[in-house]
Formats: sequence, C-alpha cells, structure tokens
Amino acid sequence: MEVHCDLEVDVNGEESFMVDKRAIASYCGKLSKLLGKSKASSRNLKVVFHDFPGGAESFELIARFCYNNGSIYITPSNISHLYCAAQFMEMNNSVAGRHNLLQKAENSFEEIRYWSWSELLTALKQCQDLLPLANSLSLVEKCLDTLVARLPLTSEASPCPSTSSPDSSGIRFSCDTRSTESLKTTLSRATWWFEDLLVLGPNLVEMLVKAMVSRKLDHVIISRFLFYYQKSKFYTVKSDTKRTIAEMVIEMLYMLDQSCVSCKSLFGILRVSLNLNLNKSVRNKLENMIGSQLDQATLDNLLVPSPQGINYLYDVNLVLRFLKSFLHDGGTCQADRPPMRLRKVAALVDLYIAEVTPDPRLKPSKFLALAIALPDSARDSYDELYHAIDMYLQVHPGLSEDERMKICCVLNYEKLSAETCVHLSQNTKFPSKSAVQALVYQQSKLKSLLHATNNPKSYTDSPYSAITEAESRGLRKDDANVQLVLYAGKIDLSDDNEKLRAHLQGMQCRVMELEKLCKKMQSQMSKFTKSKTPSYNHTRSLPKLCS
Repeated sequence: MEVHCDLEVDVNGEESFMVDKRAIASYCGKLSKLLGKSKASSRNLKVVFHDFPGGAESFELIARFCYNNGSIYITPSNISHLYCAAQFMEMNNSVAGRHNLLQKAENSFEEIRYWSWSELLTALKQCQDLLPLANSLSLVEKCLDTLVARLPLTSEASPCPSTSSPDSSGIRFSCDTRSTESLKTTLSRATWWFEDLLVLGPNLVEMLVKAMVSRKLDHVIISRFLFYYQKSKFYTVKSDTKRTIAEMVIEMLYMLDQSCVSCKSLFGILRVSLNLNLNKSVRNKLENMIGSQLDQATLDNLLVPSPQGINYLYDVNLVLRFLKSFLHDGGTCQADRPPMRLRKVAALVDLYIAEVTPDPRLKPSKFLALAIALPDSARDSYDELYHAIDMYLQVHPGLSEDERMKICCVLNYEKLSAETCVHLSQNTKFPSKSAVQALVYQQSKLKSLLHATNNPKSYTDSPYSAITEAESRGLRKDDANVQLVLYAGKIDLSDDNEKLRAHLQGMQCRVMELEKLCKKMQSQMSKFTKSKTPSYNHTRSLPKLCS
C-alpha cells in the first residue's frame, strides 16, 4: 500500500505523528468521522487528542495495526494498551470486518487463564496507567480475578518460580513436621507474593483486597499484606501519596475480622500518619480498631505526643477515645465484657495515668476523665490510682477544695489496702473527708474479719455491736467510741481538722495490729477445725511397742 503522510496527529501533547489519513481512517471509526466533518485542505489536516488512553505508546501500536493491514501480534504486555486504544478509536467496525482490533483483543483476553504470574502483573501494571477506562472495560476485574484465584496456592508453592520474590520455591511444605524451620518456610511461602504486588498503586490494591475478601482468603494474610504494603511504600513516596496509601490501608483493614488484625501494627500506622491529616472518618475507623483491641496494647503504644496546638505532653483525648471504643465496641455497651480483658485495660490505664500525671499542664477535668473512664468492676485494687492522685495533687497544689474533692471521690475505699488507707489518713494533700472514709471502710473490713474468725453467732450490723466486738478483742473503749462515731457519720469536719488527723493517726497502729491478730486467729481456727475433722482412714493402728 502506498503511504502518504498527509495527517498530523497530536497525542496528549506528548508527541505528534505524521500518518496516512486513509490508512488510519479505514480502521478507526472515530478518526473517520472527524475527517469527514473537516473542511480543511488535504495538506493542512491536524487532529489533537487530549485524553488518548496510553498516550503516544498506544497510538503507535494502533498505527502499526493500520499500516500492517489489520494484523498485529497481541501479547499480555500490549493487550491492555491495544484494547483501550481500540475502544477509544472505535475500531470495532472497520472497512474490512475481519480486521476488528477490539474483537481481536477481547478474544485474546479469553486466554488469560493461561498467562504466567509475571504476565498477569505486567497487564495489571498497564491497566493502572489506563484507569479509569481500563476499569470500565472490565480489564482490571479480569486480571485481578485471575491473580487472586492463584493466591490460595501460596500455602504450597509459588505458581511462578521465576518471580522476583526470594521466598519463591517449588518445594511443598510437609504438614507432618513441626519444626520451627518448617513453620517459617511455610509462612514465607504463604506471603511470597507480597513483594511482587508492590508495583500496584493504591487503587488497584484496594480492588485486589476486595477481591480477596470476596473469595474468602485468610484475613490474617490479607492484613499482613496491607501492613507490608504500607510500610514498604512509605519509604519511597511523597507525603500526598502517603496519605492516600494510609487511608486505603485503614479502609481495607476495617473490612476484615478485627481478631485477625495486629494491634501493634495499627499503632504503627497511627504514628506514621499523625502528620498526614487523614480524613476524619478514616481516622475514626483506625481509632475504633485500636480501641476494640486495647487490652493488647502496651504503655509505649499509648504514649502518643499531643497534636500541635495542644499543651498536654501526651494526647490524652486520643486515649479517652480508645477507651470509649473499647467499652462500646460494636455499638453496644461492653462494660460487662470478659473480666480479664477489663482488668488488663484497667492496669494499662493506671500505668498511663501515672505517666501523664507529672504533666503540670494536665487539667483536672482530663485527669478525672481518665480516672472514671472504666467501670468500678475493672479494678480489684485502687492502690495504683491512689498513688497517681497523690502525685497529681502534689504537682497541682493550686487546686481548689472542690476540685480536690471531685478527684478524690473516684476512689473506691473498699478496694484500698490497709497500708494505703494508713498512708491516706496521714496525707495532708487529701481532704479530711477522704481520710475519714478510708478508715471507716478499713474498720468495716476488720469488723467483718473478726466476726468470721472468732464469733460463730450472728449479731446485728450496728455501731453498738461493733463497739462490743472491738472491746472483746482488746480495743480500748475510747477507740471503740471513735469507731461508733465513724460509723454513725457524726464527725463534724468543720472542727479543727489537725486534731482529727492526729487522733486518726493515733489509731492507725492499733488498726494494723488488730488486722495482724485477726490473721493469726484465722490460722489457728483453721488448724483447730482440721483437728476436729473425723478421720475416714480405716487402716488398723498398730500397738505401741513397750520399751
């Protein structure tokens, strides 16, 4: 065919091609329509495309097809470009009907199940440059479905030993062996494809993960891939791309079973995304995921610096949101969740409170919010919280009496040890009411202990019976009278507080001695009870030998 370069085609401003308009128009319906409407002379024809899929590379493939009488070798490395360009140029109704490029490309896609792993990756990488047209033509969906269909085989071996991953191997894992080395080898074979898929952008990875979930792939493996992808990509991309990747990874992790998502890795994403200005809804999802697994966190995880504009040393509001998510996981109140999980979180919170307490800028309202965030059932002992309050009152001496009282009221005095109650009674930083309450509850414990230990008969739970019991155990009558006043709640705290404290301090030694005595009596009663227990040993006793 005689060639005339009588048409200039500008492709996306990248490159201009001088082509034979008749040769091109005979196969491209779109160009044929444009030239049919043109009134320009045959020597001054120019067509400008601003959104040609695949740019100059794709147009060059189209030109070769047209100049070669509708013939071209279609491979996985060029099929995406050819298919999208053919769709764009309307090459589905050529003059010679049998030379339909769009139909040829569609027929070639029917062979996708025979493509190798590396050929699939190549086609997907090209589709990435052709979005959104490639997606609208279902090219991406076909490639991803084929790719994901091969991933369940990863527990045995890579379907493509030539892949770039160093963990690729054709050796099968034997389920009979239990050795650590074999377990490591199996794990590496289950994740050999992680490195290969780093060539994909966030959009394709999102579509890939959705395809994995729909095919019910292991959520643990999916979550590990997402963490690996985020960590690896952050080394090479700019800030804007980091934000896009982080948001995509968080959204995909939120789709998974949360028991399959590593709490430690979630904190890793949280820290690297602190300055990325994540979308609010995405950030809420990340915090909810962390909050639901808060019992797996450590103190170091929680010590997140405050955002700019906040004076606190650590982000206390973030931890409060974690606690809210933990207690209301799934939209319903979980305050009655398994006690072990609650206790672990309470212990963690107490450590956190102790760490943030020395911050002189921490407001009483924030300290109080941390202290009351968990239900009373979460703590078996309030000793740690007491020490944190003691430190807070020391660091913030300017608090009003009302503020100090609100903070001290969070303590459950029944769950304070005897040593802590004694310390509280001497602590001048605490309001007098707190000191009195601590001793009241402690004496109540001792009274119950005495009753259970050495008094088999019941008595009324009244202040007068408490006096009688105390006197029978060796307490002086004035101490018993003080006990009566404490139980009756008739102490006038408006009187001289120092005298009251002095009197209470004078009692503390006798209270501790009484507690020791009770424990000793318990031990003796236990031995006595055992000695009274009839023996069911039917072995006949031997007679004593005479000396």
